[in-house]
Amino acid sequence: MMDLDLASLLIVAQSGPCPLFATVSGAHLYGFPSPDSDVDLRGALVLPVREVIRLGEPAETLTVTRTVAGLEVDWVAHDVRKFARMMTQRNGYVLEQLYSPLVVVGGSWLAELRAIGRGCMTRHLYYHYRGFAQTQLKLLAGPEPTVKELLYAYRVLLTGIHVLRTGVVEANLRALTERYPQPGIAELIERKCAGAEHGLLQPDELAAHLIELDRLADQLAAAFAVSALPERPTTWEALDDFVVRARMELAPYA
Repeated sequence: MMDLDLASLLIVAQSGPCPLFATVSGAHLYGFPSPDSDVDLRGALVLPVREVIRLGEPAETLTVTRTVAGLEVDWVAHDVRKFARMMTQRNGYVLEQLYSPLVVVGGSWLAELRAIGRGCMTRHLYYHYRGFAQTQLKLLAGPEPTVKELLYAYRVLLTGIHVLRTGVVEANLRALTERYPQPGIAELIERKCAGAEHGLLQPDELAAHLIELDRLADQLAAAFAVSALPERPTTWEALDDFVVRARMELAPYA
């Protein structure tokens, strides 16, 4: 995997309200960035108090795009209250961001939120990962399916299976295939990492992978049926207290 310039990413993350945490998501997290892959910087921030006590609703999401060392960096961060709400809504995207090991801004606040987040993993994450997989399968049914679309399909199914079985979010396809070996994945990853972001699949190679994806979709459904994860979040009160403390301790009043 290509090296990331974390110092430059930190500058991007600080180009707005106080970042509570910032991590790298997308292809770099998933373990198959192309040389021209954008850097998806994600996280949570703490809006100033005056922004959240106004009559109107605040803009709870910040989006900043910068070019760093020739790569486009997209910094997308939600206010802590919105991010916390999303954690309770079977949202695999935000949980993957929360537990990404590629940390740009971290510290004790991130560590605490990660501890609370374990209680936000419910068996209904199944619907997030099933829906994401169905989207990728539709893309693969198009006229020019890509290596990226195929890898995303494998990644999301394996992440869903793993979290439903273990209660642990693992978004890196390399790590997932060490635990759940899949034929041909290593070669696909190498093609994606060596080539362009939208490299095409060969016409004769997709059929066998579709059989494997169907098998994994069945495993995802089976994991949902027997998952020991709770039906609903168990750490709501702790998360609510976290949001209040973060606002009071980190938010400027100006």
